[in-house]
Amino acid sequence: MRTKDFSFDLPEDLIAQRPSGERGASRLFVLDRGTGTFTHSAVSDLARHLPPGSLLVFNDSKVRKARIYAESGTGGRVEFLLLRRRGDREWLAMTTKARKQVPGKRYAFPGGIEGRIVGTEEDLRILELDRPIDDEYLDRWGHMPLPPYIRRQDDGFDAERYQTVYSRTIGSVAAPTAGLHFTDGLLASLRTAGMETAQVTLHVGLGTFLPVRAERIEDHVMHEEEYSVPEATAEAVNRARREGRPVVAVGTTSVRTLESAWLDGSLRAGSSSTRIFLYPGRSFQVVDALFTNFHTPESTLLMLVSAFAGRELILKAYEEAVRLRYRFFSYGDAMLIL
Repeated sequence: MRTKDFSFDLPEDLIAQRPSGERGASRLFVLDRGTGTFTHSAVSDLARHLPPGSLLVFNDSKVRKARIYAESGTGGRVEFLLLRRRGDREWLAMTTKARKQVPGKRYAFPGGIEGRIVGTEEDLRILELDRPIDDEYLDRWGHMPLPPYIRRQDDGFDAERYQTVYSRTIGSVAAPTAGLHFTDGLLASLRTAGMETAQVTLHVGLGTFLPVRAERIEDHVMHEEEYSVPEATAEAVNRARREGRPVVAVGTTSVRTLESAWLDGSLRAGSSSTRIFLYPGRSFQVVDALFTNFHTPESTLLMLVSAFAGRELILKAYEEAVRLRYRFFSYGDAMLIL
């Protein structure tokens, strides 16, 4: 299939620049794959759209303040997105003006930290610092890594709202955004309605949000991302499958974790990494329903939901969402695919 087959027209004013005034107050677009019908609701009413006994699986990864600015030797300001730690003092990073950030170039970081480029890895840079930094340092000097379609600087509000209420394990460079809709109250209401919840961890990296540059989607190669499945979650999912109860993935990262960890008819606990790419023609072994946001044109995330519900139906739903002025992307409204 061609990448441009996953394009759609989106007015720029529908790209949410800030979250809703209150967490959990967004609209909910409900898509029934069996009937091809749409229902319009609210995230706060999620429980009434799911059968009692549903198992909802959340990604508990926590976003690191991974965007940090440095001064180059020539006085220019360079932005680094710290993707993954490589040893005590090295990080794999994305940079602005990447062609100019070459091995040997030096930088001054906040707090008296010095760094230099010591290598490259595809389009990325290997950054070596003169001493280790930790998440306490990044909490002080770093910025929340808001996606580029949010055209503003992060502020104190984002430190809370670009993080799920149940985030626990730090390591992501982008939020698992479907989870941003959930409040402690909504989680409690789901359990009261007879739902079960479980957690996995997938640290969101380049594999989730890099654009597809290949003309044919089959030629796209995902970047590797680390995940883990607790023993309790594996037991919960396997029990739900045996009992015929729906497994509802909250977010595409939960989908990718569950489908990556499924082996020989059961979900396996443990830690690993994945490059899984789900696009039309690929089958799903674990997930029965998906709670997600609206995704960017020609993205691997749009291809994933198209694999789950069918490309034509998803694009028809997106056209309807545009007509009804749903808010799109990370801070936007939500979709439930049944």
